Amino acid sequence: MQAEQQPEHTSVAVVGAGPAGLLLARLLHRAGIDTVVLESRDRAYVERRQRAGILEQATVDALRAAGAGARMDREGIPHDGIELRFDRRAHRVDFPSLTGGRRVMVYAQTEVVKDLVALQLADGGPLLFEAEVRGVTGADTGRPVVHYRHEGRDRTLTCDYVVGCDGFHGVVKNAVPERVRRTYERVYPYSWLGILAEAPPVYDELIYAHSERGFALASMRSPQVGRLYLQVPNGTDPADWPDERIWDELDARFALDAEPGWKLARGPVTAKSVLPMRSHVTEPLRYGHVLLAGDAAHIVPPTGAKGLNLAAADVIVLARALTARYRDGATALLDAYSETCLRRVWRAEHFSYFMTTTLHTDPEQRPFDTRLQLAQLERVANSPHAAAELAENYTGLPIPD
Repeated sequence: MQAEQQPEHTSVAVVGAGPAGLLLARLLHRAGIDTVVLESRDRAYVERRQRAGILEQATVDALRAAGAGARMDREGIPHDGIELRFDRRAHRVDFPSLTGGRRVMVYAQTEVVKDLVALQLADGGPLLFEAEVRGVTGADTGRPVVHYRHEGRDRTLTCDYVVGCDGFHGVVKNAVPERVRRTYERVYPYSWLGILAEAPPVYDELIYAHSERGFALASMRSPQVGRLYLQVPNGTDPADWPDERIWDELDARFALDAEPGWKLARGPVTAKSVLPMRSHVTEPLRYGHVLLAGDAAHIVPPTGAKGLNLAAADVIVLARALTARYRDGATALLDAYSETCLRRVWRAEHFSYFMTTTLHTDPEQRPFDTRLQLAQLERVANSPHAAAELAENYTGLPIPD
Protein backbone atom coordinates (compact mmCIF):
# COMPACT_ATOMS: atom_id res chain seq x y z
CA MET A 1 0.00 0.00 0.00
CA GLN A 2 1.02 3.63 -0.50
CA ALA A 3 2.93 5.01 2.48
CA GLU A 4 0.80 7.24 4.72
CA GLN A 5 3.65 9.35 6.06
CA GLN A 6 5.11 11.95 3.73
CA PRO A 7 8.75 11.12 2.87
CA GLU A 8 11.25 13.89 3.65
CA HIS A 9 14.43 12.36 2.25
CA THR A 10 15.32 9.57 -0.15
CA SER A 11 18.31 8.40 -2.11
CA VAL A 12 16.67 8.88 -5.53
CA ALA A 13 13.62 11.03 -6.27
CA VAL A 14 11.90 10.00 -9.48
CA VAL A 15 9.53 12.56 -10.99
CA GLY A 16 6.93 10.99 -13.26
CA ALA A 17 5.11 7.65 -13.07
CA GLY A 18 5.20 6.74 -16.73
CA PRO A 19 7.01 3.61 -17.90
CA ALA A 20 10.45 5.24 -17.53
CA GLY A 21 9.98 6.39 -13.94
CA LEU A 22 8.22 3.24 -12.81
CA LEU A 23 10.75 0.88 -14.41
CA LEU A 24 13.62 2.84 -12.89
CA ALA A 25 11.99 2.71 -9.46
CA ARG A 26 11.50 -1.04 -9.83
CA LEU A 27 15.11 -1.65 -10.85
CA LEU A 28 16.43 0.49 -8.01
CA HIS A 29 14.15 -1.21 -5.49
CA ARG A 30 15.53 -4.60 -6.51
CA ALA A 31 19.03 -3.20 -6.04
CA GLY A 32 18.14 -2.04 -2.50
CA ILE A 33 18.21 1.69 -3.29
CA ASP A 34 15.59 3.91 -1.59
CA THR A 35 13.35 5.66 -4.11
CA VAL A 36 10.30 7.92 -4.02
CA VAL A 37 8.14 8.43 -7.15
CA LEU A 38 6.14 11.65 -7.52
CA GLU A 39 3.38 11.82 -10.15
CA SER A 40 1.25 14.91 -10.84
CA ARG A 41 -1.76 12.97 -12.18
CA ASP A 42 -4.06 10.55 -10.39
CA ARG A 43 -3.67 6.79 -10.74
CA ALA A 44 -6.66 6.37 -13.06
CA TYR A 45 -5.28 8.90 -15.53
CA VAL A 46 -1.81 7.36 -15.50
CA GLU A 47 -3.16 3.88 -16.15
CA ARG A 48 -5.34 4.85 -19.10
CA ARG A 49 -2.96 7.06 -21.12
CA GLN A 50 -2.87 5.64 -24.65
CA ARG A 51 0.68 5.51 -25.94
CA ALA A 52 3.02 3.05 -27.61
CA GLY A 53 2.36 -0.65 -28.00
CA ILE A 54 5.55 -2.16 -29.46
CA LEU A 55 8.26 -3.43 -27.08
CA GLU A 56 11.78 -4.14 -28.29
CA GLN A 57 13.49 -7.34 -27.27
CA ALA A 58 15.65 -5.52 -24.69
CA THR A 59 12.58 -3.86 -23.13
CA VAL A 60 10.83 -7.22 -22.87
CA ASP A 61 13.93 -8.73 -21.26
CA ALA A 62 14.19 -5.84 -18.78
CA LEU A 63 10.55 -6.15 -17.70
CA ARG A 64 10.98 -9.86 -17.14
CA ALA A 65 14.17 -9.31 -15.13
CA ALA A 66 12.36 -6.70 -13.01
CA GLY A 67 9.59 -9.17 -12.16
CA ALA A 68 7.07 -7.30 -14.33
CA GLY A 69 6.78 -9.72 -17.23
CA ALA A 70 4.23 -12.33 -16.13
CA ARG A 71 1.08 -10.73 -17.59
CA MET A 72 3.01 -9.47 -20.61
CA ASP A 73 4.06 -13.04 -21.41
CA ARG A 74 0.47 -14.25 -21.01
CA GLU A 75 -1.30 -11.51 -22.95
CA GLY A 76 1.34 -9.93 -25.19
CA ILE A 77 1.58 -10.85 -28.85
CA PRO A 78 5.10 -11.70 -30.12
CA HIS A 79 5.79 -10.44 -33.65
CA ASP A 80 8.52 -11.77 -35.90
CA GLY A 81 8.26 -9.11 -38.60
CA ILE A 82 6.41 -6.25 -40.24
CA GLU A 83 4.86 -5.86 -43.67
CA LEU A 84 5.73 -2.92 -45.93
CA ARG A 85 3.17 -1.95 -48.56
CA PHE A 86 4.23 0.37 -51.36
CA ASP A 87 3.40 0.77 -55.03
CA ARG A 88 0.34 -1.41 -54.26
CA ARG A 89 2.64 -4.36 -53.43
CA ALA A 90 3.51 -6.07 -50.14
CA HIS A 91 6.88 -7.14 -48.74
CA ARG A 92 7.50 -8.79 -45.36
CA VAL A 93 10.61 -8.07 -43.28
CA ASP A 94 11.43 -11.14 -41.18
CA PHE A 95 13.12 -10.09 -37.95
CA PRO A 96 14.60 -13.31 -36.49
CA SER A 97 16.36 -14.33 -39.70
CA LEU A 98 17.91 -10.86 -40.04
CA THR A 99 18.81 -10.17 -36.39
CA GLY A 100 19.97 -13.48 -34.97
CA GLY A 101 16.60 -14.26 -33.40
CA ARG A 102 15.39 -10.93 -32.00
CA ARG A 103 11.70 -10.03 -32.23
CA VAL A 104 9.24 -7.51 -30.76
CA MET A 105 6.20 -7.78 -28.50
CA VAL A 106 2.82 -6.08 -28.94
CA TYR A 107 1.81 -5.07 -25.40
CA ALA A 108 0.30 -1.66 -24.76
CA GLN A 109 2.09 0.94 -22.67
CA THR A 110 -1.07 1.25 -20.56
CA GLU A 111 -0.64 -2.38 -19.53
CA VAL A 112 3.08 -1.97 -18.80
CA VAL A 113 2.22 0.96 -16.52
CA LYS A 114 -0.53 -0.98 -14.72
CA ASP A 115 1.88 -3.85 -14.03
CA LEU A 116 4.61 -1.55 -12.72
CA VAL A 117 2.22 0.54 -10.59
CA ALA A 118 0.88 -2.62 -8.94
CA LEU A 119 4.40 -3.80 -8.13
CA GLN A 120 5.48 -0.41 -6.79
CA LEU A 121 2.47 -0.12 -4.50
CA ALA A 122 2.82 -3.73 -3.33
CA ASP A 123 6.46 -3.79 -2.31
CA GLY A 124 8.34 -0.76 -3.66
CA GLY A 125 9.07 2.65 -2.21
CA PRO A 126 6.49 5.43 -1.89
CA LEU A 127 4.51 6.28 -5.05
CA LEU A 128 2.60 9.54 -4.57
CA PHE A 129 -0.11 10.36 -7.09
CA GLU A 130 -1.43 13.92 -7.47
CA ALA A 131 1.94 15.19 -6.26
CA GLU A 132 2.66 18.16 -8.52
CA VAL A 133 6.37 19.01 -8.68
CA ARG A 134 6.83 22.77 -8.87
CA GLY A 135 10.62 22.80 -9.27
CA VAL A 136 14.01 21.46 -8.26
CA THR A 137 16.70 23.46 -6.48
CA GLY A 138 20.28 22.63 -5.61
CA ALA A 139 20.91 20.62 -8.77
CA ASP A 140 24.62 21.37 -8.59
CA THR A 141 24.90 20.37 -4.93
CA GLY A 142 25.05 16.97 -3.28
CA ARG A 143 21.59 17.41 -1.76
CA PRO A 144 19.03 18.67 -4.31
CA VAL A 145 15.51 19.52 -3.17
CA VAL A 146 12.27 18.66 -4.96
CA HIS A 147 9.48 21.15 -4.28
CA TYR A 148 5.99 19.70 -4.76
CA ARG A 149 2.37 20.05 -3.69
CA HIS A 150 0.43 17.08 -2.34
CA GLU A 151 -2.86 16.79 -0.46
CA GLY A 152 -3.27 20.56 -0.48
CA ARG A 153 0.10 21.33 1.08
CA ASP A 154 3.46 22.53 -0.25
CA ARG A 155 6.17 20.01 0.61
CA THR A 156 9.86 19.34 0.01
CA LEU A 157 11.83 16.15 -0.58
CA THR A 158 15.61 16.13 -0.26
CA CYS A 159 17.60 13.46 -2.04
CA ASP A 160 20.96 12.45 -3.45
CA TYR A 161 19.73 12.46 -7.06
CA VAL A 162 16.64 13.68 -8.92
CA VAL A 163 15.60 11.84 -12.08
CA GLY A 164 13.23 13.67 -14.43
CA CYS A 165 10.91 11.17 -16.11
CA ASP A 166 8.16 13.77 -16.33
CA GLY A 167 7.84 14.03 -20.09
CA PHE A 168 8.33 16.69 -22.73
CA HIS A 169 6.43 19.34 -20.74
CA GLY A 170 7.99 18.37 -17.39
CA VAL A 171 9.67 20.77 -14.99
CA VAL A 172 12.78 18.83 -13.93
CA LYS A 173 14.76 19.74 -17.04
CA ASN A 174 14.35 23.40 -16.04
CA ALA A 175 16.83 22.66 -13.25
CA VAL A 176 19.47 22.44 -15.99
CA PRO A 177 20.58 26.06 -16.60
CA GLU A 178 19.82 27.51 -20.02
CA ARG A 179 23.51 28.27 -20.51
CA VAL A 180 24.18 24.51 -20.30
CA ARG A 181 21.11 23.13 -22.05
CA ARG A 182 21.05 22.47 -25.79
CA THR A 183 17.95 21.52 -27.73
CA TYR A 184 17.54 20.09 -31.23
CA GLU A 185 14.14 19.80 -32.88
CA ARG A 186 12.34 18.99 -36.11
CA VAL A 187 8.57 19.41 -36.50
CA TYR A 188 6.99 17.40 -39.31
CA PRO A 189 4.38 18.89 -41.68
CA TYR A 190 1.77 16.18 -40.96
CA SER A 191 0.11 14.36 -38.06
CA TRP A 192 -1.44 10.97 -37.32
CA LEU A 193 -5.14 10.38 -36.85
CA GLY A 194 -5.24 7.33 -34.57
CA ILE A 195 -8.18 5.13 -33.65
CA LEU A 196 -8.88 2.22 -31.35
CA ALA A 197 -11.52 -0.09 -32.78
CA GLU A 198 -13.34 -3.17 -31.59
CA ALA A 199 -12.39 -4.94 -34.78
CA PRO A 200 -10.33 -8.17 -34.86
CA PRO A 201 -7.21 -7.47 -36.97
CA VAL A 202 -7.20 -9.38 -40.27
CA TYR A 203 -3.40 -9.16 -40.32
CA ASP A 204 -0.87 -11.09 -38.24
CA GLU A 205 1.77 -8.37 -38.03
CA LEU A 206 1.96 -4.60 -38.33
CA ILE A 207 1.46 -3.15 -41.81
CA TYR A 208 3.26 0.06 -42.80
CA ALA A 209 1.79 1.51 -46.00
CA HIS A 210 3.24 4.12 -48.33
CA SER A 211 0.69 5.42 -50.82
CA GLU A 212 0.06 8.46 -52.96
CA ARG A 213 -2.81 9.26 -50.60
CA GLY A 214 -0.48 9.32 -47.57
CA PHE A 215 0.83 6.95 -44.92
CA ALA A 216 -1.23 4.37 -43.01
CA LEU A 217 -0.38 1.92 -40.24
CA ALA A 218 -2.34 -1.12 -39.09
CA SER A 219 -1.38 -2.18 -35.58
CA MET A 220 -3.25 -3.92 -32.75
CA ARG A 221 -3.75 -3.90 -29.02
CA SER A 222 -5.10 -7.46 -28.74
CA PRO A 223 -6.62 -10.15 -30.98
CA GLN A 224 -9.94 -8.29 -30.60
CA VAL A 225 -8.83 -4.64 -30.73
CA GLY A 226 -7.21 -2.85 -33.66
CA ARG A 227 -5.04 0.26 -33.41
CA LEU A 228 -4.89 2.09 -36.75
CA TYR A 229 -3.42 5.35 -38.00
CA LEU A 230 -3.76 7.67 -40.99
CA GLN A 231 -1.47 10.51 -42.05
CA VAL A 232 -3.48 13.75 -41.92
CA PRO A 233 -2.63 17.47 -42.23
CA ASN A 234 -1.46 19.31 -39.13
CA GLY A 235 -4.35 20.92 -37.32
CA THR A 236 -6.84 18.22 -38.31
CA ASP A 237 -9.96 18.01 -36.15
CA PRO A 238 -10.92 14.37 -35.45
CA ALA A 239 -14.56 15.41 -35.69
CA ASP A 240 -14.03 16.00 -39.42
CA TRP A 241 -13.33 12.29 -39.82
CA PRO A 242 -16.48 10.22 -39.21
CA ASP A 243 -15.87 6.50 -38.74
CA GLU A 244 -16.95 5.49 -42.24
CA ARG A 245 -14.57 7.97 -43.83
CA ILE A 246 -11.68 6.61 -41.74
CA TRP A 247 -12.36 2.99 -42.72
CA ASP A 248 -12.74 3.88 -46.41
CA GLU A 249 -9.45 5.81 -46.39
CA LEU A 250 -7.60 3.02 -44.60
CA ASP A 251 -8.79 0.48 -47.17
CA ALA A 252 -7.70 2.78 -50.01
CA ARG A 253 -4.19 3.24 -48.60
CA PHE A 254 -3.67 -0.46 -47.89
CA ALA A 255 -4.91 -1.55 -51.35
CA LEU A 256 -2.92 -4.23 -53.22
CA ASP A 257 -3.03 -5.08 -56.91
CA ALA A 258 -2.45 -8.75 -56.11
CA GLU A 259 -5.37 -8.85 -53.62
CA PRO A 260 -8.03 -6.47 -54.93
CA GLY A 261 -10.56 -7.71 -52.40
CA TRP A 262 -8.38 -7.14 -49.33
CA LYS A 263 -10.27 -5.19 -46.67
CA LEU A 264 -9.91 -4.40 -43.00
CA ALA A 265 -12.43 -5.81 -40.55
CA ARG A 266 -14.60 -2.93 -39.39
CA GLY A 267 -16.02 -2.37 -35.95
CA PRO A 268 -17.00 0.34 -33.45
CA VAL A 269 -14.38 3.06 -33.02
CA THR A 270 -13.88 3.54 -29.27
CA ALA A 271 -11.21 6.26 -29.32
CA LYS A 272 -10.05 8.83 -31.85
CA SER A 273 -7.26 11.42 -31.57
CA VAL A 274 -4.71 13.40 -33.59
CA LEU A 275 -1.01 13.04 -32.79
CA PRO A 276 1.46 15.73 -33.99
CA MET A 277 4.86 14.50 -35.19
CA ARG A 278 8.16 15.88 -33.91
CA SER A 279 11.74 14.94 -33.17
CA HIS A 280 13.38 16.58 -30.16
CA VAL A 281 16.54 16.06 -28.09
CA THR A 282 17.69 17.93 -25.00
CA GLU A 283 21.36 17.69 -24.05
CA PRO A 284 23.00 16.93 -21.69
CA LEU A 285 21.04 14.23 -19.85
CA ARG A 286 22.86 15.05 -16.61
CA TYR A 287 23.62 18.26 -14.74
CA GLY A 288 25.07 17.87 -11.26
CA HIS A 289 22.70 15.59 -9.35
CA VAL A 290 19.80 15.97 -11.81
CA LEU A 291 19.35 13.39 -14.56
CA LEU A 292 16.85 13.21 -17.43
CA ALA A 293 15.32 10.12 -18.99
CA GLY A 294 12.64 9.24 -21.52
CA ASP A 295 10.43 11.94 -23.03
CA ALA A 296 11.90 14.54 -20.70
CA ALA A 297 15.09 14.20 -22.73
CA HIS A 298 13.97 13.16 -26.21
CA ILE A 299 10.93 12.75 -28.45
CA VAL A 300 10.73 10.67 -31.63
CA PRO A 301 7.96 10.41 -34.20
CA PRO A 302 6.12 7.14 -33.55
CA THR A 303 6.84 5.62 -36.97
CA GLY A 304 9.83 3.66 -35.70
CA ALA A 305 8.24 2.52 -32.40
CA LYS A 306 11.16 3.93 -30.42
CA GLY A 307 9.64 6.23 -27.76
CA LEU A 308 8.88 3.84 -24.91
CA ASN A 309 11.87 1.70 -25.80
CA LEU A 310 14.32 4.60 -25.68
CA ALA A 311 12.91 5.51 -22.27
CA ALA A 312 13.44 1.94 -21.07
CA ALA A 313 17.02 1.94 -22.37
CA ASP A 314 17.77 5.20 -20.55
CA VAL A 315 16.64 3.89 -17.18
CA ILE A 316 18.33 0.51 -17.62
CA VAL A 317 21.64 2.34 -18.14
CA LEU A 318 20.85 4.70 -15.28
CA ALA A 319 19.88 1.92 -12.88
CA ARG A 320 23.20 0.17 -13.53
CA ALA A 321 25.05 3.44 -12.93
CA LEU A 322 23.23 4.23 -9.68
CA THR A 323 23.65 0.65 -8.45
CA ALA A 324 27.42 0.91 -8.98
CA ARG A 325 27.41 4.24 -7.16
CA TYR A 326 25.58 2.94 -4.07
CA ARG A 327 27.07 -0.55 -4.03
CA ASP A 328 30.73 0.24 -4.67
CA GLY A 329 31.02 4.01 -4.61
CA ALA A 330 32.00 3.86 -8.30
CA THR A 331 30.88 6.89 -10.32
CA ALA A 332 32.33 6.15 -13.77
CA LEU A 333 29.03 4.83 -15.17
CA LEU A 334 27.10 7.75 -13.72
CA ASP A 335 29.60 10.24 -15.12
CA ALA A 336 29.20 8.62 -18.56
CA TYR A 337 25.39 8.36 -18.41
CA SER A 338 24.59 11.25 -20.73
CA GLU A 339 27.16 10.38 -23.37
CA THR A 340 26.29 6.67 -23.24
CA CYS A 341 22.57 7.23 -23.75
CA LEU A 342 22.88 10.00 -26.31
CA ARG A 343 24.77 7.76 -28.72
CA ARG A 344 21.81 5.37 -28.75
CA VAL A 345 19.27 8.22 -28.73
CA TRP A 346 20.69 9.79 -31.88
CA ARG A 347 20.79 6.43 -33.63
CA ALA A 348 17.10 5.96 -32.80
CA GLU A 349 16.32 9.53 -33.85
CA HIS A 350 17.89 8.82 -37.24
CA PHE A 351 15.97 5.56 -37.67
CA SER A 352 12.69 7.25 -36.74
CA TYR A 353 13.45 10.06 -39.19
CA PHE A 354 14.23 7.51 -41.90
CA MET A 355 10.99 5.59 -41.36
CA THR A 356 8.95 8.79 -41.19
CA THR A 357 10.33 10.55 -44.24
CA THR A 358 10.42 7.36 -46.33
CA LEU A 359 6.80 6.39 -45.70
CA HIS A 360 4.95 9.72 -45.45
CA THR A 361 3.93 12.11 -48.20
CA ASP A 362 5.08 15.67 -47.58
CA PRO A 363 2.50 18.34 -48.52
CA GLU A 364 5.15 19.91 -50.78
CA GLN A 365 6.28 16.57 -52.20
CA ARG A 366 7.17 16.35 -55.88
CA PRO A 367 7.06 13.25 -58.11
CA PHE A 368 10.87 13.10 -57.91
CA ASP A 369 10.66 12.78 -54.11
CA THR A 370 8.10 9.99 -54.39
CA ARG A 371 10.35 8.06 -56.76
CA LEU A 372 13.21 8.37 -54.25
CA GLN A 373 10.98 6.93 -51.51
CA LEU A 374 9.96 4.01 -53.70
CA ALA A 375 13.59 3.36 -54.63
CA GLN A 376 14.50 3.16 -50.93
CA LEU A 377 11.61 0.78 -50.20
CA GLU A 378 12.62 -1.38 -53.18
CA ARG A 379 16.11 -1.57 -51.73
CA VAL A 380 14.74 -2.83 -48.39
CA ALA A 381 12.69 -5.41 -50.27
CA ASN A 382 15.57 -6.65 -52.42
CA SER A 383 18.74 -6.13 -50.38
CA PRO A 384 19.40 -8.39 -47.36
CA HIS A 385 21.77 -5.72 -46.03
CA ALA A 386 19.14 -2.95 -46.18
CA ALA A 387 16.50 -5.27 -44.69
CA ALA A 388 18.86 -6.25 -41.86
CA GLU A 389 19.57 -2.59 -41.10
CA LEU A 390 15.84 -1.92 -40.75
CA ALA A 391 15.24 -5.08 -38.70
CA GLU A 392 18.15 -4.46 -36.33
CA ASN A 393 16.97 -0.92 -35.59
CA TYR A 394 13.30 -1.89 -35.27
CA THR A 395 13.93 -4.75 -32.82
CA GLY A 396 16.35 -2.55 -30.89
CA LEU A 397 20.05 -1.91 -30.85
CA PRO A 398 22.04 -3.36 -27.92
CA ILE A 399 21.89 -1.42 -24.66
CA PRO A 400 25.44 -0.58 -23.52
CA ASP A 401 26.54 -2.67 -20.54
